Amino acid sequence: MILLQVQQVMRRFGADVLFDNVQMDIQEHARVALVGRNGAGKSTLLKMIAGETVPDEGQISMRKGLTIGYLAQDQGLDSHNTIWEEMSSVFAELHAIETRMHQLENQLSDPAIMNDEQAYQQTLKTYDQIQTEFQQKNGYGYQAEIRGVLHGFQFDADVYDKSVTELSGGQKTQLALAKLLLEKRDLLILDEPTNHLDVETLTWLESYLQSYTGALLIVSHDRYFLDRVVNEVYDLSHHEMVHYTGNYDQFVQEKAARIQAQWKHYEKQQAEISKLEDFVNRNIVRASTTKRAQARRKQLAKMDRLDRPDNDEKTAHFGFHAAKQSGNIVLTVKDAAVGYDGRILSEPDNLSVKKHEAIAIVGPNGIGKSTFLKSILGQIPFIKGQAVFGTGVVTGYYDQEQRNLNDKKTVLGELWDEHPTTPEKDIRTILGSFLFTGEDVDKPVHALSGGERARLLLTKLAMQNDNFLILDEPTNHLDIDSREVLEVALNDFDGTLLFVSHDRYFINQVATSVVEVSPEGTELFLGDYDYYIDKKQEQAEIAAAAASQAAEETASAGATDPTSAATATPRSTGQQNYQASKQQQREKRKLERTVAALEEQMTTLDAQATQIQTKMAQPEVSADVGQLQDLQKELDAITIQQEQVETEWTEQAEALEELN
Repeated sequence: MILLQVQQVMRRFGADVLFDNVQMDIQEHARVALVGRNGAGKSTLLKMIAGETVPDEGQISMRKGLTIGYLAQDQGLDSHNTIWEEMSSVFAELHAIETRMHQLENQLSDPAIMNDEQAYQQTLKTYDQIQTEFQQKNGYGYQAEIRGVLHGFQFDADVYDKSVTELSGGQKTQLALAKLLLEKRDLLILDEPTNHLDVETLTWLESYLQSYTGALLIVSHDRYFLDRVVNEVYDLSHHEMVHYTGNYDQFVQEKAARIQAQWKHYEKQQAEISKLEDFVNRNIVRASTTKRAQARRKQLAKMDRLDRPDNDEKTAHFGFHAAKQSGNIVLTVKDAAVGYDGRILSEPDNLSVKKHEAIAIVGPNGIGKSTFLKSILGQIPFIKGQAVFGTGVVTGYYDQEQRNLNDKKTVLGELWDEHPTTPEKDIRTILGSFLFTGEDVDKPVHALSGGERARLLLTKLAMQNDNFLILDEPTNHLDIDSREVLEVALNDFDGTLLFVSHDRYFINQVATSVVEVSPEGTELFLGDYDYYIDKKQEQAEIAAAAASQAAEETASAGATDPTSAATATPRSTGQQNYQASKQQQREKRKLERTVAALEEQMTTLDAQATQIQTKMAQPEVSADVGQLQDLQKELDAITIQQEQVETEWTEQAEALEELN
């Protein structure tokens, strides 16, 4: 069933058209991504759909009674409530029911009511009805639901009494999203919901949204997030909208194939046009062939000419090049401690960087990743240890806080002042490759957007020709197109990379290894982000196997020889047992993921079935035979899906039980 339709919508800015004839359908339980480069109009369209603005042309229609939750980009809560009060306000109806329950409980203990059998029975009946409603609306579980969502966003119980006004901007945005999730709207519209989230929170949010019962419409630059959450993509580019089915990776492949097909048709038509025009030019003045030439001319005039496929000429195109090569050992950090004001965030930190490696640094927010980079560069002293650079190493640094820019200069001046011997024409050409053209180069730096500042920083970095690039969140503020260009440039770079990033897709594309930073120090993983996640899962399984083995051996030793447990080495034994059954563990892990996914699917289908059954029980629906029939068809289809999923779950669960 369609929740919302965008029909032939247009938006103008003065005489310019931002987009035109935009069409979009959002079905129940849809998982939709809206993508497009910065400035294409994505946020503008979301505001229209959310009802904050209206189209210049066209219309947006929606199902009667549709509830919409909208989170604008970096939109935080503005409230004087505590965190708990703000989240609890979502359940105001439950609070009222609970208050009514307590009133009735007091009445039931009132002697005047207790001695009046009729009044007592009527009060008891009312109480039972209210209590049933309270239970059906999760009255006994809503507080656990609040705690679960707050914990997912890293708000633990010790901050529940903290005022919302005391939170940072990023925390207020996270809290606004948490509140929206608890409200369970029919359609959730999220504009860059992954901003300010670390990897752990992102992973939790992905899992939560996968089982969200309503529909989702999401704008995000996080391609890994889109791959895991959406199954439809609307591409807003060149003032038009194109719809694709599948996740982000599938969209990229289908769009490339579509553009390739357009070029093929265009080039074929151009060849035909050239051939016809050549014939006309050669034969129009000849008496013997003029009629044939006139016929060709008419054919040309009637031809429905294809537009030249847009080749994304405005995509940035740049590269990084090392002016000279470094030695094989680029950087060594041994047994260091990072932090500030004497407070250690992570220890011991070890890092060995060799020539041509690309190392990603990951870890939760606040663990000291950026501090680690700044300590390596000497901007913040190590609390313990030091960084030793190898022979011939020349470092270039990308600061996520963008402090390397002078707000008083123009874009052109920012580069030319650092390279005064370079001709202005060459400076302008380089800026053009980073999408600073025409009057853009005369803009003051303070007037640039976050994305423009990021591109200017990358321009400066590219001109330095360093052989060791240290990058702190380089994809922040960049649109997807610019991120992909940056990935290509870094993969082609003939130097060495060390970077901090929360962009998991970017890490997968660029990194040759991953270093995790934690309070216990650093740990190296020799692969991309997906490899890192798999190894973390394996480590968890090893720990679980060791703990299980330890418990078994302790129990066994206690039953035979009370002193034997003291000499056991359960961790070593657990490790050996794990290694001996490594293949079995992989199969088990795969089955566990399959079973978990099927369980999530069953939960979603159960929720959908319950929702339909609730609708069918509504008086206005039960009196409408046509609507009842439609709902019954939907319910039948879901029932078939439930049976199929349950059958598959049973088979997979039995296979998993055999491995256990």
